[in-house]
Amino acid sequence: MTSADHLRNLGVRVTERGGELRVWSENADGMELCLFDDKDANWLVKTVSMTRDSHNVWVGRSRSLTPGRRYAIRVSGPASPTNTFNPETMLIDPYARGLLHTGSNGWLSYVVEDGFDWGDSRKPLTPLDHTVVYETHVKGISKLNPDIPEELRGTYAGLAHESTTRYLRDLGVTAVELLPVQAFLSEQRLINQGLTNYWGYNTLNFFSPHAPYASRAAQAAGPDAVLAEFKGMVKLLHEAGLEVILDVVYNHTAEEGLGGPRSSFRGIDNANYYRQDEHGAYIDVTGCGNTINFGHDVPVRLVLDSLRYWANEVQIDGFRFDLAATLGRDADVHYSPDHPLLRGILEDPDLANVKMIAEPWDVGIGGWQTGNFPLGWSEWNDRYRDRARAFWLADVAEARAKGAAPTGIGGFATRLAGSSNTFSPERGPLASVNFITAHDGFTLADLTSYDVKHNLGNGENNRDGTDNNRSFNHGVEGQTTDEAILLDRHKAMRNLLGTLLLSAGVPMLTAGDEFGRSQRGNNNAYCQDSELTWLSWLRTREQRELHQTTRRLLELRRTNPALRPSKYAVFGETTKNASHMDWFDATGALMDDEDWNSPENRTLQYLAASTPDKEEFNRILLIVHGVEDDVTVSLPVAPGVESYNLLWDSATEVPIDEDPTLLAPGSERLVGGTSMQLFRANGPRVVAAPGAAPSPHPITDPLPS
Repeated sequence: MTSADHLRNLGVRVTERGGELRVWSENADGMELCLFDDKDANWLVKTVSMTRDSHNVWVGRSRSLTPGRRYAIRVSGPASPTNTFNPETMLIDPYARGLLHTGSNGWLSYVVEDGFDWGDSRKPLTPLDHTVVYETHVKGISKLNPDIPEELRGTYAGLAHESTTRYLRDLGVTAVELLPVQAFLSEQRLINQGLTNYWGYNTLNFFSPHAPYASRAAQAAGPDAVLAEFKGMVKLLHEAGLEVILDVVYNHTAEEGLGGPRSSFRGIDNANYYRQDEHGAYIDVTGCGNTINFGHDVPVRLVLDSLRYWANEVQIDGFRFDLAATLGRDADVHYSPDHPLLRGILEDPDLANVKMIAEPWDVGIGGWQTGNFPLGWSEWNDRYRDRARAFWLADVAEARAKGAAPTGIGGFATRLAGSSNTFSPERGPLASVNFITAHDGFTLADLTSYDVKHNLGNGENNRDGTDNNRSFNHGVEGQTTDEAILLDRHKAMRNLLGTLLLSAGVPMLTAGDEFGRSQRGNNNAYCQDSELTWLSWLRTREQRELHQTTRRLLELRRTNPALRPSKYAVFGETTKNASHMDWFDATGALMDDEDWNSPENRTLQYLAASTPDKEEFNRILLIVHGVEDDVTVSLPVAPGVESYNLLWDSATEVPIDEDPTLLAPGSERLVGGTSMQLFRANGPRVVAAPGAAPSPHPITDPLPS
């Protein structure tokens, strides 16, 4: 940073002469640095008056502000509708790298020791087209794992344990996306109900790791040890070839609505850090009580500084931004893809090669922005989620009830091919993070077992959680011993996994879905820190078989580049790193407009040929059949295709190895009801002539968000 950078070096910087603390506040009229005893967190040993520079940065210096020091700030200011100063409140430094809980909801900042021995560890830098994201919870993934020492279960060290990394590598994922690990609190409402915020979407500080996820030994040793364990986790995951993506919550904080805790921003400069009207009422587009004001330069800079810290000092590989539309709202609360924060994240050289993933919505006006983030961002694709669920679950349920499904296969095919009707040609299919489930909502198993949510345990009389699940219980709500229903549920899970892992785009798998974990119908288990949400490592036979299926699908994705295009194909052209797609009906004829749009047609054959610049040529055939009756298809006759051999069939409980039997183009093949089959199409590479085959069909998807 240059001398003209007036917001440089916010937080604590340690020098040979002690330390310097810099805190920004425009509306304060006084600020003190408070230094506490090394052993007694309640003993204030020294205060230092801080001075304001011409750019509203308050500076305090002390020879005692050195590594290991506990400190806080006290801020005074004028009374006004938009500010809530209290000079008696001890506040957290927004840039604190470590925190200490002092009891009675009190917090002190902590000066951590710089440095960590990364050895030969390097970021994996997995290309986006090879990336498979595994969304998981630090505590939940290892809490019940018997192969991990008891004192490390549910911790950063437990996630980095060889037992965990071996499991993830064997499964075939390339990145773990961790639910929030920046320091967070449970909401006051949950505390009063005797519950806790398990997911962590209630951030206390944007620079400190959440201490309760560290081992007991590290917690006892203090913030330096907690940070070291966190960095050690990242190091070991990198050595295992796994990237680390953090789910970050910059859109609101744990200070909640007015009347909530005053822990940091509210006491420093409430008027500028939070969106408010002229009367001091919060403009809440997050649904969480407050909204960070990204119409102001200082909160924008805070997020950029936080991202730089995690990406460089902690070696994080990527970020998933919760309610990311909030980060793109200007001073008038309007979303713009050209917002300085969204643009700054992409243009910052210190964030080069870092994966940026948006949850592209919030709850404010104009809050649904899927497809509207800038080039360089990937986005959670809720349209993909909704269409895949509807095709395999809700449509099948309606077909049973009314005799016919409500929609055909066109919208599903567009999602399968990379959602070209949602993302621009410049961004391509890798802008889409495809998912069937996530931490919020039904698990994969529950999607196939429950028609409605069962959230009474959350203490809100079943009002919380979405009612728009697009799920299907297949005849009985919840657990059953009916063998026919269980077989249908298992096949539906395989179809959903097959769709996810064989689609163009970046797949995200939710932890536990690979073996069919259930939350007993709870589709909003944010406050359930128990075996309901932790991963079980004791698996039934059916769960082991589903795990084998997931592992096989990930192997097929990895070894077939035609499933992983990074660009959209262009009609009549050959585009590097796109997959040339031909679409056929059950008879082997090319699809026409009526085939795409008719609810009566729910069968297609999808022939995709890669045009890679770094991998060998590859061609696959995927058959999708969305009706419960069996169908006979004629395998397509296409230029260059000499034979087909079967790689995977969702109708089988246990995944097959590659079938060496070669099937001739034009031969007939029986496809079971509501199932998928994947083939390798063998033969020489043929460059398509202009107009020889249809491009990916951009069906307008009518599903609401």
